[in-house]
Amino acid sequence: MDQPLAGRKIILGVTGSIAAYKAADLTSRLGKLGAEVTPVMTAAAQRFITPLTLQTLARQPVATDLWDAGNGWRPGHIELAEKADLLLVAPATADVIAQFAGGLAPDLLSSLHLMARCPVLIAPAMNGKMWTHPATVANVATLKARGVEFIGPEEGMLACGYEGLGRLWAVDGIVERVVALLAG
Repeated sequence: MDQPLAGRKIILGVTGSIAAYKAADLTSRLGKLGAEVTPVMTAAAQRFITPLTLQTLARQPVATDLWDAGNGWRPGHIELAEKADLLLVAPATADVIAQFAGGLAPDLLSSLHLMARCPVLIAPAMNGKMWTHPATVANVATLKARGVEFIGPEEGMLACGYEGLGRLWAVDGIVERVVALLAG
């Protein structure tokens, strides 16, 4: 089996969107391509999918708490950030995008974003009205100006019952973009 991501370390940030269940498929596919995936879940993400699901697919513990000790004397979030080849956030909510744009760090995922010196790829998933709100548009522009890459969202039926822009980009497409970023 071809493993274009062999040896690559990916932090997969999972936030509180109904699309969080797709993180299981994403974790599995990236792992099959050779990546070492460390899932990091926000508290809101854990209301949609359990850490045990991602832990089983990633074959390693899921990081959920900023205050976990880590290995040795270094705080866990510093250790994670320093070893990462990519910070992938899929799905990313408007709230997390706003935290990233504002430089806020109230939890593990947002702290990792501030620490990370690797590429950052964000796959948004939210209601279309939230995606097109001027605050979200400005936050995305801020992050893009800092070099953060976005993939999606796409149009389709949303969990809220509306049809429109806001769906998580297809897992196949996210995986393709990750391979393009890291396999070169």
